[in-house]
Amino acid sequence: MTTDPRFWDQLAEKYAAQPVSDPAAFARKIEVMKARLRPTDVVVELGCGTGSLALILAPFAGAVHGLDYSPEMIRIARGKVAPGDSHVHFHVGAAEDPAALPVAEGGADLVLACSLLHLVPDRQAVLARLLRLLKPGGTLVASTVCLGESWVPYRPILTVMQWLGKAPPVWALTKAGLADELRRAGFVEVDAPDVGAEPKVSFLTGRKPPAGAPA
Repeated sequence: MTTDPRFWDQLAEKYAAQPVSDPAAFARKIEVMKARLRPTDVVVELGCGTGSLALILAPFAGAVHGLDYSPEMIRIARGKVAPGDSHVHFHVGAAEDPAALPVAEGGADLVLACSLLHLVPDRQAVLARLLRLLKPGGTLVASTVCLGESWVPYRPILTVMQWLGKAPPVWALTKAGLADELRRAGFVEVDAPDVGAEPKVSFLTGRKPPAGAPA
């Protein structure tokens, strides 16, 4: 990520207790993800936080791996894993670090990047890495705050909050721009399912081209 993990560590307990801001939209996002899952699939969630989403999807997958920059977030996530859920694993590491990725290239059927891409400075490098992580025909699902969609002057507000240590570096993306970034990284069938999310949230799906597809 783009800041000291201690920033996220100090937020972990509050983050874990915080309710979902838009339960209806979140439920529809879950249904989109579940529709792309088979019982044998390998799921990798980057920026998994305290593991809530990974654990919701775990009953529908063969293996689930969550990765987060914050050791404290991962400590809480591991504490949520039921004793019988031996197929659920949480790891400490950054999405930008190839060595931290919990499965080998070409090993994931579904990759999730939720509330992550607006925190990544070199998204093209990260998206290219996520494409390589997927099996041919595998799916990326990304839910991203796009502050470039809002008329509110977030940049000066964020600058002050960052100076006070109250916010991480954030990139003001647009929905169209982010979709184009996925396509430039090599994803195909990039789509924005309507899940009823608030206007500044981009919810995108994209696929890695099947084996043998034209480059």
